[in-house]
Amino acid sequence: MRMLINVPETVVADALRGMAAAHPELTVDVDNRVVMRRDAPVAGKVALVSGGGSGHEPLHAGFVGPGMLSAACPGEVFTSPVPDQMVRAAAAVDSGAGVLFVVKNYTGDMLNFEMAAELAEDEGVQVAKVLVNDDVAVTDSLFTAGRRGTGATLFVEKIAGAAADEGAPLERVEAIARQVNEASRSFGVALSSVTTPAKGSPTFDLPAGELELGIGIHGEPGRERRPMMTSREIADFAVHAVLDDLQPTSPVLVLVNGMGATPLLELYGFNAEVQRVLSERHVSVARTLVGNYVTSLDMAGCSVTLCRLDEELLRLWDAPVETPALRWGR
Repeated sequence: MRMLINVPETVVADALRGMAAAHPELTVDVDNRVVMRRDAPVAGKVALVSGGGSGHEPLHAGFVGPGMLSAACPGEVFTSPVPDQMVRAAAAVDSGAGVLFVVKNYTGDMLNFEMAAELAEDEGVQVAKVLVNDDVAVTDSLFTAGRRGTGATLFVEKIAGAAADEGAPLERVEAIARQVNEASRSFGVALSSVTTPAKGSPTFDLPAGELELGIGIHGEPGRERRPMMTSREIADFAVHAVLDDLQPTSPVLVLVNGMGATPLLELYGFNAEVQRVLSERHVSVARTLVGNYVTSLDMAGCSVTLCRLDEELLRLWDAPVETPALRWGR
């Protein structure tokens, strides 16, 4: 398998050095694996810190900046960051208004962020945590107890980040983040396996002409395998799975997400089918975002995330944001 890397051992550090060169508005600590807003800490503002295994870019470092995250902690590929990274990040971006940890529901992330919260509080940093667990495909998976955290992570980080930038106190920012998570559901589909730099070959066997419905962002198994389906058939399956669980009665925010190797030509075509299903189910769409945002290295595939909106959540979604991967209104 050909990969655009030097050696597997330096993949994350090399990427962080490249990110630092491309984005001088960020402070990138390559040695300690922390990416921060250059203007952090911002006086009087709640700070948002997230992180997770590398390989899901632009999640999370690509969402650091005004209107979103204050800092992100990248781990090794598909491996949780360690508590020292999170404590260092929290201390660096805390203005005294507190820090919200945004944690995807994976066992390693949960354990390490919990330990980091305790250590940060010992150092005088007030910490709150929100768990993202939006995947409707399976209840338990290889890396989780309960639902996996996937596309709703972007919604939580953007909307809670906007509330923090407006000066909302920690308790309010935490409540908004929890509301977004509880109002969001996702479903993912794999058309190919994923190749990690360390292994250099597909991590699971997905024969040609088959797909996996309900895949996780690390290649975890989903609900079932089927012969290859059309974009229309995949949208029918995925969107109905989300709607049957979410049952929205208000307009929704839509994320049509690529898993890393799916071109925009296909994603926009898939979005047309997603919008068709939503229209057939009489679901009103307020906003739609299409692109590769919560990825799995070189996996071909897609995911759909829906979030029930109220007026405040829509206003916070539309609020200005300026990060490497998401920017509007500034």
